[in-house]
Amino acid sequence: MSIIIKSKSELARMREAGRVTATVLELLRQRIEPGISTAELDDLAYQQAIAQGAYPSFKGYHGYPASVCTSINNEVVHGIPSKSRLLKAGDIVSLDFGVVCDGFQGDAAITVPVGEVSEEVRRLLEVTEQSLAEGVRRALAGKHLSDVSWAIQSYVERHGFSVVTQYVGHGIGRSMHEDPQIPNFGPPGHGPILRPGMTLALEPMVNAGGSRTRVLSDNWTVVTEDGSLSAHFEHTVAVCEDGPEILTLL
Repeated sequence: MSIIIKSKSELARMREAGRVTATVLELLRQRIEPGISTAELDDLAYQQAIAQGAYPSFKGYHGYPASVCTSINNEVVHGIPSKSRLLKAGDIVSLDFGVVCDGFQGDAAITVPVGEVSEEVRRLLEVTEQSLAEGVRRALAGKHLSDVSWAIQSYVERHGFSVVTQYVGHGIGRSMHEDPQIPNFGPPGHGPILRPGMTLALEPMVNAGGSRTRVLSDNWTVVTEDGSLSAHFEHTVAVCEDGPEILTLL
């Protein structure tokens, strides 16, 4: 495993990539309403990234055909935008988006309700987002990487949901996926020691039912095996001397 430590100037460039990523996701969030197609969201993401001097990281990545992953309801990650996929009131949609800007990557995800959703669905979103916050809080220099994983898993399971175990977070920098892999599960006190200059994409994927998933015939879209709803939140985070810094906050 080769974890790349970023210099202060490299972190500054990652902040800019993170800012663009966060700005585009917020614009997408504001456009979410019943009747909009996921292709419209994808077009907006592409246009806004280009307008800010960045390029969507996912477009063409291992052949992925779009700029943003749009995963609806029981879709966990990697849903492909389509003109025929129209959002309906009561849906939830996760938007996973990243850019490369001046040679460095930003990567983040949010899950957004479409119109009014039930209290249980709202709770799934709140617990998933808070589990990300719990993981970020543990991204401290001198701690073990698995302390982050354990913080996420324990928070999710304490609230009656399950973490996806087949997909994980990752290091990030000049490349979208760098070492280390970052599971959202596992015991504390294991794995690499966190050091200032490490940059991590933390991304809990949380299911209302069981943790198992499967991939659809498009070879991209991951769904829950039991058909239960799934939520996904992600931030790019830098480990700093004085605590974690979220690089993909507005």
